[in-house]
Amino acid sequence: MMSSAAMEIKTERNESVNDWQRLAKRILHGHRLTMEEGLALLQAPDNQLLDVLAAAYRIRERYFGNTVQLYFLINAKSGLCPEDCSYCSQSKVSKAPIPKYNILQRDQLMEGARIARERNARTYCIVISARGPNEREMRAVEEIVPEIKSKYGLRVCASLGLLSQPLADRLKACGVDRINHNLNTSPDYYESICSTHSYQDRIATLQAVRQAGMELCSGGIIGLGERDEDVVQMAIELREIGVESIPLNFLNAIDGTPLEGSNRLNPRYCLKALAMFRFANPDREIRIAGGRELHLGSLQPLGLYAANSIFVGDYLTTRGQAPDADYRMIEEMGFVVTRGGEPASDPEEELQAG
Repeated sequence: MMSSAAMEIKTERNESVNDWQRLAKRILHGHRLTMEEGLALLQAPDNQLLDVLAAAYRIRERYFGNTVQLYFLINAKSGLCPEDCSYCSQSKVSKAPIPKYNILQRDQLMEGARIARERNARTYCIVISARGPNEREMRAVEEIVPEIKSKYGLRVCASLGLLSQPLADRLKACGVDRINHNLNTSPDYYESICSTHSYQDRIATLQAVRQAGMELCSGGIIGLGERDEDVVQMAIELREIGVESIPLNFLNAIDGTPLEGSNRLNPRYCLKALAMFRFANPDREIRIAGGRELHLGSLQPLGLYAANSIFVGDYLTTRGQAPDADYRMIEEMGFVVTRGGEPASDPEEELQAG
């Protein structure tokens, strides 16, 4: 016979499971995650981690089934950046020993696109380190994007720094599908990580991109020294802006940057953050980005219960997991790589069934 203490523990656990599942069901019925609910997810006891992920997966499955989209990133211009972002190895305040070069030549950019297609990525991400693109860099992008799309059928995401409306319009005209420009953290914490441009400058870039008719890719970095409230505020802000894709990075405190030696993260917290972002942005693509190998470690596969996208290959100045390991991880979790973006099921059918 079960002891009274064991029965009490079992009852408490069942209540916690039901709480997260009830919240997931409310989200699926249109409820918008609040600050208090977001904090509860981030601060859930570790013994509820699997319950939180199961509830997040219920939401993820509704919109994305068991599919995973792959992205391939090329660092098209490295270092030489005049900004002072404290997390970045390419900033003017970084002493990290990284390669420094101007924008890559056409053949190098095309080779990156070939690799992206070979690795079954749906989107090719062209990234430069800069406050914003100069005319030479703009022309290079304008010339290469139509060729990439014609030859390899890839979607193109460009991350070029701050953009004015005329620059955003030019990128739309040449065929860029999506612009990446991360918020990185909350407006309250932003001044703690950068002084050479403001949070509002980033918002203005996203507004210009939307006005030009391109999709928005914007996420952030966790582990900068921010509070839990900042993490939830960022997730909610991205929801309010309506971004299509959210890359979530976990700080890789590179030696030579102002944040070197920082390590405020553990795998359980990172997984709760991914789940919270799924609750806050139920039908948006959520990508596990930089730092996943370092901070999730052996728990990486569990991240796919909340996220539906990863980068395959290296990041800007840090190495990623070998592609074969990513493919194996996806397969072993029972997920499949897709190059499409269709919902896996009819939302109305699940609402009626649930």
